[in-house]
Amino acid sequence: MSIVTLGLVQMSCDEPVAANLEIAVTLVKQAATRGAQIICLPELFATRYFCQAEDTENFDLAESIPGPTTARFSGIAKELGVALIVPIFERRAAGIYHNSVAVLDADGRLLGRYRKTHVPDDPLYFEKFYFTPGDLGYPVFDTQFARIAPLICWDQWFPEAARLSALAGAEILLYPTAIGWHPAEREGEGDAQVDAWRTVQRAHAIANGVFVAAVNRVGHEGPQDGGLDFWGQSFACDPGGRVLAAGPVDRADVILAPCDLRHIEEQRRGWPFLRDRRIESYQGLSARLLDAPSDKPSHTRG
Repeated sequence: MSIVTLGLVQMSCDEPVAANLEIAVTLVKQAATRGAQIICLPELFATRYFCQAEDTENFDLAESIPGPTTARFSGIAKELGVALIVPIFERRAAGIYHNSVAVLDADGRLLGRYRKTHVPDDPLYFEKFYFTPGDLGYPVFDTQFARIAPLICWDQWFPEAARLSALAGAEILLYPTAIGWHPAEREGEGDAQVDAWRTVQRAHAIANGVFVAAVNRVGHEGPQDGGLDFWGQSFACDPGGRVLAAGPVDRADVILAPCDLRHIEEQRRGWPFLRDRRIESYQGLSARLLDAPSDKPSHTRG
């Protein structure tokens, strides 16, 4: 199968978990009816984005994998014959929680999980309070339709994660996301922030010769005079960085993106970045920072 259709479920998330699950199921079914074969939900879709505040009661929202959400969507995947990427607030053990995704194949099997590796700590994004960094590396999964690598939101800014996923054979990188504006920043910096977000993921596609999709939530969450405006605009791009499809900024939507996997071979023949990597020169990538050796004078101007 050379052409695989992605379904990006862009949705707003309300307070009751049960309501969010029902909305997600409805949108997944819409995507499948319209021809989607691999369908991805947004980050932490079952709840409002609770990381805007540090509150230990929010740990009660977590569940195990496998658990009730994977059981529900496993049945949906099997019923519809689609692969699903299902974000979950994972309870691994008492005091250890992860921001995770479960990957379900078209026969309903749980292929595995990915745990978010890069965990932010910014105003209204207090994720380090809740999530232990992932320890599963960057796994890839062979679905019935394509080989995929699920990454999560903040991961999308790090070229290392995209590269390692591509080196492991991923054809499609999928980023469930919860990203938005602080209301005070939207007017002055909003366009630049969205442009940076799209640009970095298009760059991953080009540099690695893979398809990339980002699946965001939409709507305002938090107090009216504060909180976050999630900017939607979920999109997918091809190995040349060309945007195949994109969602709106202000409403829920199901975005379909046909991906011709033959373009991976074509792109990599013309732009053979993986071939021309000089792996013997990259040792410094495992260092936090390449500090000047203490026994050598630093270069200064004067």
